[in-house]
Amino acid sequence: MLDTLKINYRAFISYKFFNSLFTGISVGSIFIIYTPLSPSVYSLGGIVLAALMLVVAMFYAKILNNHYFFRISLFVELVLLVMVVYFLLYSYSYQTALMIYIGYQLSFVFGSYLVRAETLALKKDRILTFVDVAKQAGYLIGLAISFLFYKVLEYRFGIIDNQLQVYNLHYILVLVEVLIIYLLVKSFSKVKANQPF
Repeated sequence: MLDTLKINYRAFISYKFFNSLFTGISVGSIFIIYTPLSPSVYSLGGIVLAALMLVVAMFYAKILNNHYFFRISLFVELVLLVMVVYFLLYSYSYQTALMIYIGYQLSFVFGSYLVRAETLALKKDRILTFVDVAKQAGYLIGLAISFLFYKVLEYRFGIIDNQLQVYNLHYILVLVEVLIIYLLVKSFSKVKANQPF
């Protein structure tokens, strides 16, 4: 069971591109969303994050395989989807800011694991190069999209309120996250062999 999942390289590269695109689009919005939170929340959150990352690292011998790599990746993406939808439903409040913060921290818990699992799963230098190029391209394009989106809202629609701009941006994030989950599932579908480039 643990060895039946194979990675579809092309789909995985697309997944990593859109995963980084999501990050690029959303990176500026968290500063607006987190406004109600006090500095002590970040301190406590950092302590919990470090402790949980330590716990995850202790299980590397068991979870560094494609079986868990897929399931943990899917869990992280579902957390992000729920978080974005939650924000659209409940908008701005202290509770929303706290939920978004917890969601991001929960995804960061598996950050180091996912990087290590990705390197072990892909193995080939050429594939890792394509993945890293896709990540950087996605991040840069995501930043550009968010910048242009904010400017269009400001100059075309007269929306200058930061909170309203960030709220509207989350409609794009929902669509991107759904695409990310689709590509992730496609990346780990059972295939006969890894595709050569």
